[in-house]
Amino acid sequence: MKNEETAAHQEGWSQTRIAPSLPEAYRSMKIPTNGSWIRKFLAFAGPGYLVAVGYMDPGNWATDLAGGSMFGYSLLSVILLSNLMAILLQALSGKLGIVTGRDLAQACRDHYSRPVAMTLWVLCELAIAACDLAEVIGTAIALNLLFGIPLIYGVIITVVDVLLILLLQNKGFRYIEALVISLIVTIGICFVIVIIWSNPNFGDVAAGFVPRTEIITNPAMLYIAIGILGATVMPHNLYLHSSIVQTRRFDQTAPGKRQAIKYTTWDSTIALFFALFINAAILVISAAVFHTRGYNEVAEIGDAFHLLSPLLGTTLASILFGVALLASGQNSTLTGTLAGQIVMEGFLNIRLPAWFRRLITRLIAIIPTVIVTALYGESGTAQLLILSQVILSLQLSFAVIPLVKFTSDKQKMGEFVNPPWMKMLAWTVAVVIAGLNIYLLYQTFTGL
Repeated sequence: MKNEETAAHQEGWSQTRIAPSLPEAYRSMKIPTNGSWIRKFLAFAGPGYLVAVGYMDPGNWATDLAGGSMFGYSLLSVILLSNLMAILLQALSGKLGIVTGRDLAQACRDHYSRPVAMTLWVLCELAIAACDLAEVIGTAIALNLLFGIPLIYGVIITVVDVLLILLLQNKGFRYIEALVISLIVTIGICFVIVIIWSNPNFGDVAAGFVPRTEIITNPAMLYIAIGILGATVMPHNLYLHSSIVQTRRFDQTAPGKRQAIKYTTWDSTIALFFALFINAAILVISAAVFHTRGYNEVAEIGDAFHLLSPLLGTTLASILFGVALLASGQNSTLTGTLAGQIVMEGFLNIRLPAWFRRLITRLIAIIPTVIVTALYGESGTAQLLILSQVILSLQLSFAVIPLVKFTSDKQKMGEFVNPPWMKMLAWTVAVVIAGLNIYLLYQTFTGL
């Protein structure tokens, strides 16, 4: 049947036929044709939460902790702004996959020359390895804080989740989505409890979501703000989302695609508001517990863990913080390995066994982490975490700009091309992200 075939030729694309992304899960979930809109929305719900995981990963925790301890609630507006940017870009990513039948990696391979596509692939692989590195370190730190497991052993333990993904995916993609959503709920519950114990001033919290000129005029505040903005949108999420939306067996007609775009956008937008809550919660807890008590330089996850219990008067506060960190790291590694498979298949058009591809992704992250941890201990992993964020910053624009370019091209998108207002908004976001990341890199390397 035509609807079950791989994507056929479309005007504006050079390849007449492409192999499906994530073939083991491609169009594996049926969408009901009858019933209420709620039933249809729930059938599409899931991919957005896999994407949202990247916006609440351990790599974001340090900047949120630093922002809260140094400047109170002032930088909540930056978290909100970065989340709104993410909502737009993920909506475009989902639309690209639904309309064209191509994920972002496949679209880049189709559009650009081979040397350019290979360069983009190498940059993307570096970014995924860097992101996985941050998740591995975050998981290892959580295991160390909660159970006293040495960092080097914690790093090695993270290989196990490769087997977990394979087990779940063999049962069906819905099981991976269910696990990810369960872990997000766990993180949310942990932070709700800790926020209640922290007793923040909710009037000040609300005021923090209003942008203020001090963020621009205060160099120290600007630096943290750029760190929050620059490290929020993860490049691998754009590749991931454009692929996993194709796990749904929606009607390949124009009305079917329009419905899929609508529900997919709802899914990712709602999920990203969960990510907004998690990131805001970290900053609010840091502001309420540390900033108000004069602890203005708490930027390390370990420091926050050890200070929470004595300052709040309950050891459970630190335990919940550690559990949330463990769930966050585990969640992010699950989606990072999926993104690695998508990128390799999309750019190179090769198929490796899923277990082998995911093992490669994990080993690329684990090997340098083990070496640095063995040689330099916890301080070395902290520097490695910073390096991973720099690599992510370098790669981001190489994913955002092609995404905006493709979805704004009428030949490639047909009637689903971005309207003029969305083109202007998307290009503005792309330029802002590129500019902020360039400035962040400049500050990182010059120390200015």
